[in-house]
Amino acid sequence: MRYLPLTDNDRAAMLKTIGVASVDDLFRDVPHAARLDGPIRDLPSHAPEYEVERHIAALAAKNVSAGSCPSFLGAGAYRHHVPAAVDQMLLRGEFLTSYTPYQPEVSQGTLQYMFEFQTQVTMLTGMDVANASMYDGATSAAEAVLMANRVTQKKRVLISGNLHPHYREVITTMASLTGFTAEVHPANPFGGEDLAARLDDATSCVIVQNPDFFGRLGDFTKLAEACHAKGALLIVAVTEIVSLGLIKPPGAMGADIVVAEGQSFGNGLNFGGPYVGLFACREKFLRQMPGRLCGESVDADGRRAFVLTLSAREQHIRREKATSNICTNSGLCALAFTIHLSLLGEAGLTKLAALNHAKAVQLAEKLAVVPGCKVVNDSFFNEFTLQLPRPAVEIVEKLAERPILAGVPVSRLLPDDPVTTNLLLVTATELTTDKDMADLCQALREVCR
Repeated sequence: MRYLPLTDNDRAAMLKTIGVASVDDLFRDVPHAARLDGPIRDLPSHAPEYEVERHIAALAAKNVSAGSCPSFLGAGAYRHHVPAAVDQMLLRGEFLTSYTPYQPEVSQGTLQYMFEFQTQVTMLTGMDVANASMYDGATSAAEAVLMANRVTQKKRVLISGNLHPHYREVITTMASLTGFTAEVHPANPFGGEDLAARLDDATSCVIVQNPDFFGRLGDFTKLAEACHAKGALLIVAVTEIVSLGLIKPPGAMGADIVVAEGQSFGNGLNFGGPYVGLFACREKFLRQMPGRLCGESVDADGRRAFVLTLSAREQHIRREKATSNICTNSGLCALAFTIHLSLLGEAGLTKLAALNHAKAVQLAEKLAVVPGCKVVNDSFFNEFTLQLPRPAVEIVEKLAERPILAGVPVSRLLPDDPVTTNLLLVTATELTTDKDMADLCQALREVCR
């Protein structure tokens, strides 16, 4: 009884202590109409643990994992090499914690890596301050919009059509529940968009992505200037954080808030989570930033020490005055991020980013000569959009049978846009081999005939 170790005597003693006659008494407040009259008939009976493991393994074997074949998946979640040292260092007692510390100063190891994490995020994004992580990139984007509304006291938000659809959906959902206006521009895989022309005095912020959802790179310096002229903030989202090892950081473009997904460092694909959200801003907006911020100080003996400087949720005393409902941080994923980036160092990060870009350029050149295929992008980091002669979903399914995970059909994330039917997001990272590229190109030649 690995999962239910209590004996009948144990249960009887517990029931006696709390003053009830049976376990059923604990459910007396549940209406009889809502209770089952017996076991769920469609479920199999219990089985030994080893049989359950075999059954689950057989189910899992039906999936094609990204590590078992050539994989070109991206679209906001990227497969990178995670050094074995990351997982080993995650286990160190001074760092590992199951949850965020509520008596923070006794958790010096936890606070130290949070402080280092914040430092890394500010250096990557080119911003002044960063918090101790958020849940993921999409919720970070929504929190950034709420923060911009507080700072500007305005409620009109302009959303780039080339912002990741998941980020867009989280923001628009938040808008429907909190009373601000979210204007979403149409997606444009073949060119830019003029968001500056849509600015007015009622605009709170503009949110864009770099590289954008279709992989295209942009410089938003002029857009930042236009936003500031209208009293609005510029928010830049980054879904592939490795790109900041090579391209111009958002802070250097004049961004006021930067949000990002940090999964690429230290965290595997994990079927979509848990991930770690990054959040950084200008120092003058510090008091409006959601989440937590760790600071460096000295103790009574003058030794270096770390403290929880800001807890914006006011969770300990005045919840009604909170700037955010984000009450914790993605501690374990943030720790993995910090360890991986520390192992790389600045030179290692630059080399990794350059390798990613070189692999993507190599793949794009090979795909461009496949009959019926066309690379849409005029610029990219490690992900680009490929136009196919037929619906991308059909081709992806055929290639998955080989098995090759050819990429993410744009129509999967933008199903209501007919322009996206034949478009495929393709990603190359340091894990993409020459053989992977050759296999993909050959398979496309055969399937696209």
